[in-house]
Amino acid sequence: MRKPAKLSAKPKSVDEYLAKVSGEKRAALDQLRKLLRALLPQAEECISYGLPAFRLDGEVVAGFAATAKGCSYYPFSGSTLATLAAELDGYAITAGSLHFAPQQPLPRALVRKLCGPASPKPEQEQSE
Repeated sequence: MRKPAKLSAKPKSVDEYLAKVSGEKRAALDQLRKLLRALLPQAEECISYGLPAFRLDGEVVAGFAATAKGCSYYPFSGSTLATLAAELDGYAITAGSLHFAPQQPLPRALVRKLCGPASPKPEQEQSE
């Protein structure tokens, strides 16, 4: 697993984490955050394992981070990435993370699948 970009101290909020990320990585993570908010309207933002994340019904269901080489998405599920492996061709993946270039943000349809059952069907989503 790639290590998240070095931060001087553990962030206490998603805003605090993102304040220390700049450029294309910041733009990509802001976009992913907005998308996750739309896909998981009932989830609350939190910091989990030092990463920005979304918690739903007490369980962390999604997270993201800036890394030395780009950005990463964390499904916080041991099976999600393996289940979607055929759809993740072209991305670098580990057992627990999906890595992507900030210049090529994750598509909405893919993020919806990565969120799995936590994400409502498209007609149930709140508008962005």
